[in-house]
Amino acid sequence: MRIALIGTGAVGRGILEAIAGKDTGIILTGVADSRSGMKSQDGIPPSEVLRRKKETGLCGDTSCNADEVVRNAVYDVLVEVSPTDAGTGEPATSYIRTALSRGCHVVTSNKGPVALHYHELKQEADKAGVSLRFEATVAGAIPILHTLLESLGGNDIEALYGVLNGTCNYILTRMAEEGLSYKQALDEARALGYAEADPTYDVKGIDAAIKLVILANTVWNQRITLDDIDITGIDLLTEEAIRLAEEQDATIRLIGEIIPEKQLYRVSPRIIQRDHPLVVQGSLNAIILRTDLAGDLVFSGKGAGSIETASAVLGDIIFIRDRYAGGN
Repeated sequence: MRIALIGTGAVGRGILEAIAGKDTGIILTGVADSRSGMKSQDGIPPSEVLRRKKETGLCGDTSCNADEVVRNAVYDVLVEVSPTDAGTGEPATSYIRTALSRGCHVVTSNKGPVALHYHELKQEADKAGVSLRFEATVAGAIPILHTLLESLGGNDIEALYGVLNGTCNYILTRMAEEGLSYKQALDEARALGYAEADPTYDVKGIDAAIKLVILANTVWNQRITLDDIDITGIDLLTEEAIRLAEEQDATIRLIGEIIPEKQLYRVSPRIIQRDHPLVVQGSLNAIILRTDLAGDLVFSGKGAGSIETASAVLGDIIFIRDRYAGGN
């Protein structure tokens, strides 16, 4: 299985490390970052890309770029993990469309293209007879999309409830455990790398809402946008609210929920009992599925991180390898 990798940031490096360390039969034939690239039909050692990136800051030659790799490298699967604007889905969406038009499979960790253009991209993939997979867009290492789209075939998924943003969960955990103010907990999250310099997407609930859009449109075949989600973030929560919840043997978590029969799509801080399955600590994610046959199913795990996201991407690549023996 030949892959071209677009993006060598934290997630891209995690993928390269996983490929280098495991005998998966995956051959890297193209790679690009924002300033360089390389392609070779004979294969590129992932360890060499990692070494070069560490020493020079570049993954390849400055005469080659991502567009060149996507259009002209020889690959079966485009692995698209480039820095992308969540509001426009670019440049990832263009890379994905090009790969699909070439009859190549696509695996992406980028939420923007899937949230904004899922139905069009799926139609293009189906027309080309290839697969479009995006497990890493929701809940990191938790294989929630594969579970919903593959493993629970025959079940009606009646509802989904989840802690889908690790940054918010870390902040709320620290406010409850240590009595920190929202600002103190946010500063700590920034210092530890759990929060971006501008945490708006996370703390206002937008990131979790984008994940609900992906889930609703892919699992329930809806056509909703971010405007259809009722969103309340955690940025206005006070220590007093946390304390009052604690006095009831409860706590507060930012919960995303989908109840398709009611057309309910919501992200909001909720008071829940401390022994509830969604009360996970730190930056973990957790999800409850309510089904008609399997009953309630609970999942928890790391929702972000280089290796954790690489796990989801690698799972998608191997799924394609096993389902479409020999790539194309």
